[in-house]
Amino acid sequence: MDKTKAHLDTTNVLIIGCGIAGATAALRLAENPDCKILVITRDPDPHESNSQYAQGGIIGRGHDDNADLLVNDILAAGAGASSPKAARILAEEGPALLQEILVNKAGVKFDSEPDGEPEYGREAAHSRRRVLHVGDGTGRAIVEGLIATMKRCPNITILPNMTAVDLITFPHHSRDPLLTYGPLVCHGAFAFDRKARTVHRYLADMTILATGGIGRIYRNTSNPFGARGDGLAMAHRAGARIVNAEYVQFHPTTLVAPGADGFLISEAVRGEGGILLTPDGRAFMADYSPQWKDLAPRDVVARAIHHQMETHGYSYVLLDIATHMEADAIRERFPNIYATCLKAGIDITREPIPVVPAAHYFCGGVLVDEWGRTNIENLYAVGEISCTGLHGANRLASTSLLEGLVWGDRSARDITRKLKECSEDLHTAREEVPQWDESGLFEDADSALIQGDMQTIQNIMWHYVGLARNEERLSRAIRELRHLWNEIETFYRTTKLSDGLIGLRNAVEVALIIAQAALHNRHSRGCHYREDSAEAEGERLI
Repeated sequence: MDKTKAHLDTTNVLIIGCGIAGATAALRLAENPDCKILVITRDPDPHESNSQYAQGGIIGRGHDDNADLLVNDILAAGAGASSPKAARILAEEGPALLQEILVNKAGVKFDSEPDGEPEYGREAAHSRRRVLHVGDGTGRAIVEGLIATMKRCPNITILPNMTAVDLITFPHHSRDPLLTYGPLVCHGAFAFDRKARTVHRYLADMTILATGGIGRIYRNTSNPFGARGDGLAMAHRAGARIVNAEYVQFHPTTLVAPGADGFLISEAVRGEGGILLTPDGRAFMADYSPQWKDLAPRDVVARAIHHQMETHGYSYVLLDIATHMEADAIRERFPNIYATCLKAGIDITREPIPVVPAAHYFCGGVLVDEWGRTNIENLYAVGEISCTGLHGANRLASTSLLEGLVWGDRSARDITRKLKECSEDLHTAREEVPQWDESGLFEDADSALIQGDMQTIQNIMWHYVGLARNEERLSRAIRELRHLWNEIETFYRTTKLSDGLIGLRNAVEVALIIAQAALHNRHSRGCHYREDSAEAEGERLI
């Protein structure tokens, strides 16, 4: 791969990622027929994204519900760290956008009652039934509808098999030394074509990061294969402000079974009456949260399970839905969970499900304002990569899809306004971007080294930066990750690009960001639990 093979494309808006946030932004932007939108995504299948794996559902507006009630639930779950402004935006704008974009435009058909009214589910820490769903495959149904709608838009181009490498920013990528004195400005991104093994320069008036969260940087995780925190690492290298990185939410219940480890068992299972039990059949959540019991916020439930496992030496706990729901109702409400568990030899209509906590959702991210704008000019971030302030220290269940929808729409509306103001100076400045140059590099990346280093990162994060943290563990994690970062950076700069190498470089950077934030924050809050904090003394991991 040499610089003569490099490729240049220009567009009005570059969107990196096409889950619900990126797809929503693209569809809203496409309403302007003069706007050219390019969407790049790493996987060969554009449907592949974190959004596709969302089982539980998306928040609507329940029968006895209102915006104030939802705001209160979000703020309570966020442990005092959620932005009231962001919560209010979501609660007031979300339900109408759900109807307009998902139902009317994308044709998503949510489950309904026999009389045709929407069927609302309830999940942990929600005071009302307000969660719309499509069985237990809500994310997949939403993504299918959005992608199909995008493909019908002539001004949207979707390019799969493209791994983003780095954001193009001035002054960093400019030949003009005088731009050093100006603001940070994003002009697009370099991306690696996984098939052709070439690097493309995609230059854009505006760029939207919609790459998802931190991916599979923990040993136990519900995140899909291929997710490595690429967007967060790119934004960090470019100078974007990252906040709340210590708040990594662990989902309490992922399946423990050969060939299916990490498969998410939706919180909706507990919402429909599922009870957590020790392997000998004892219910234990009332010991940790007398008020909410099994419907306590995720951080409470995850730590309770972890505490039971550590204290008693259990390798898993059990989630029993069979005792509390009819078999036919289970198969209808949770068809994917039923089928996956059955394939692993577990009939959830007859027996409990063995589960463990796993890293699930990143509550922090690239700091954005109410329009998705970052501190880098012309760069937006939406979805899990962003930190709108909505989730605070602990995400309320089923807010993530709605957040992607709301801020995908908001970023697009803001960009539409700004595109009218773009000057010729911006187009002239883009000619300063140099081509990607890998001349002189001949060694291919060793996949065994990549796999070994990735497993090391995952083990460090799980054992030292996991559900329960302290200064000694975090300090050791940072020492080991810094050493690994140096080794990987040398590896990256002396080796030809590959998707695996790009992901490894990003994974170690994201791991360091999280570990350093966790060490810096000495106070337990939400999903960041410090055993050595003043708040933790005398408490039982709740």
